Amino acid sequence: MSSEQRYNIEDLKRLMQRLRDPVMGCPWDLKQSFESIAPYTLEECAELIDALEQKDYPHVKEELGDVLFQVIFYSQLGAEQDLFDFDEVVSDITAKLIRRHPHVFLDGDLEGVVPDRSSMEEIKKNWEATKAAERVSREQMSVMDDVPEALPGLVRAQKLQKRAGQLGYDWTEKAEVVKAIEAEWLELFDVIDSDAPVEIEMELGDVLFTIVNLARHCRIDAEAALRKASRRFEARVRFAESQAAREGSDLRDESPETLDRRWRDAKQATDTL
Repeated sequence: MSSEQRYNIEDLKRLMQRLRDPVMGCPWDLKQSFESIAPYTLEECAELIDALEQKDYPHVKEELGDVLFQVIFYSQLGAEQDLFDFDEVVSDITAKLIRRHPHVFLDGDLEGVVPDRSSMEEIKKNWEATKAAERVSREQMSVMDDVPEALPGLVRAQKLQKRAGQLGYDWTEKAEVVKAIEAEWLELFDVIDSDAPVEIEMELGDVLFTIVNLARHCRIDAEAALRKASRRFEARVRFAESQAAREGSDLRDESPETLDRRWRDAKQATDTL
């Protein structure tokens, strides 16, 4: 077959069936389950996010394929156990998105056109109302019920805070959040030198949680902000390592003063990341 052959979604589904063929399939793929694949899904999603943030679009295409393959894999496992198949996954997400966009799809029809454009506030209100109705249909009566525990800590904190805000548990001004951070900071200082790791962990967690709240009030994604800060830190360390190596030196052997100088140089060189 030509290397220029273009495959489609049906080909990918067939590939997955062959990988899971009990007789002629791949031994590794045959050993997998919903649970064993889950860590790979997290990894693939993280790699996609990294490529997006780097604006490496050829890599984005590759990573999107990897994420799609995860969906195909889960769907094949579901089909084998008579739970669901890929077509049902597609049908359900299409129906859900039509349901959640009444301002686009008139009368729940894929081709239905709504003549009057809705405001962003109306769209947001309808979206939240539809999600609330879906939670009720799943017998999830709390606004907290469908926030996955497996989410990264900063992401989950931000979602929980947003949900609580729907009930009135929120600050109205950024200055109030800053005051709360200062109060939590003082509580952490009270225990930081104690021999009480459980209390230190709790107070540190409160500080982090409240900082996430400030990010939310500033309309900043806390997880993305921390990833970018980590990327800047990584770039600065690499810069300092390279600078030292060019001078025939090793950071481990240098004085605090030299390390500080290299760090200032690194910050100046990477302040746009």
